[in-house]
Amino acid sequence: MTSRKARTSASGHSRFSFFLSVWKDGVPQGRHRLRRRFFQLHHRPGGERQKQRRVRRFGRETSADRWLVQYQMEMMRSLRHVNIDHLHVGWYQSTYYGSFVTRALLDSQFSYQHAIEESVVLIYDPIKTAQGSLSLKAYRLTPKLMEVCKEKDFSPEALKKGNITFEHMFEEVPIVIKNSHLINVLMWELEKKSAVADKHELLSLASSNHLGKNLQLLMDRVDEMSQDIVKYNTYMRNTSKQQQQKHQYQQRRQQENMQRQSRGEPPLPEEDLSKLFKPPQPPARMDSLLIAGQINTYCQNIKEFTAQNLGKLFMAQALQEYNN
Repeated sequence: MTSRKARTSASGHSRFSFFLSVWKDGVPQGRHRLRRRFFQLHHRPGGERQKQRRVRRFGRETSADRWLVQYQMEMMRSLRHVNIDHLHVGWYQSTYYGSFVTRALLDSQFSYQHAIEESVVLIYDPIKTAQGSLSLKAYRLTPKLMEVCKEKDFSPEALKKGNITFEHMFEEVPIVIKNSHLINVLMWELEKKSAVADKHELLSLASSNHLGKNLQLLMDRVDEMSQDIVKYNTYMRNTSKQQQQKHQYQQRRQQENMQRQSRGEPPLPEEDLSKLFKPPQPPARMDSLLIAGQINTYCQNIKEFTAQNLGKLFMAQALQEYNN
């Protein structure tokens, strides 16, 4: 159902919604392996953004928003009555070319995980799946990042203290997909009835558009990273310059007090240096971590794509040499 909902969304726009689970022996079924059933609740593309704009404009939720929440609650109660997965334990989002490491996803997953500890986010890439490679991954925020998000302190010092890097932001949860025995029998019968596939298609290379798009997105993120590096270097230079000015001021103050003491005069009163030298505002480093994480995702996609195609090239070369 996730695949169908993602394909029906508008091109270029990601789609997201909730998925549900049931309790088994006091815990959600498939807590570690995510054996959950998907159920699309009524959710319009862009509905969350429209809701936020309405709240900012009118200062309250509209009747349509309240109706949507009421509809979701009634639907989950109905599922519970017929003994179908009804507990809200996470959400999924369809993305394109692996572009999911964003601040919006981080904030949404923090809200879910803070309210429900077992919440996960499923990332589905319909473009990659359409090319024959199922792209379905589950992620959770790491405990370190959860603590930082609770404090809402994304300064360089806080992230350094928490040892937060782009590698320590998300933890991947393994997914196990199992079909019923009837589905397996049906697939086996369909395989026997289907015509013999063209074996030459196994050696055909994938479209270069996928690689080109990933490279373009990678270059865009690298440009954003370079801009953040420039901002951070400017902050470090301003901080170093202010520290030098503060040190020079203290030295002049000390020399002046020594001269006053030699003349028998009382020393100058102490001043609050924090008011005289206000530290520059540090740039938020969370955006840089997200960009670095997205760059790493693009690099992994390019690595997988090129590895598969290089293997086909070497195989084709070996077959050609064998035939010659």
